[in-house]
Amino acid sequence: MSVASAFSGMTRARPVVFRVACPDCRGGFELAAAAFRLAIGATHRTTFYSFTCPECGTAVRKPAGERIVELLTGGGVRTLRLHPTV
Repeated sequence: MSVASAFSGMTRARPVVFRVACPDCRGGFELAAAAFRLAIGATHRTTFYSFTCPECGTAVRKPAGERIVELLTGGGVRTLRLHPTV
């Protein structure tokens, strides 16, 4: 089986977008994974995601629980680990 025949029935995947809201201007937006940064710290207090509001330019930082981390990493968001993994 060739690579071309193996992938012949597949369609192009749509890019992942996430719905977010800005706490300053109260705007709601859909942003691509490239617009986010995820920092995973040693505790829940040091684990967060951030983005820049496309409407007002505010740098937004929000806490990220386990489910949010799972969704963001699964969607291709760049991740920075702030603690060593074992």
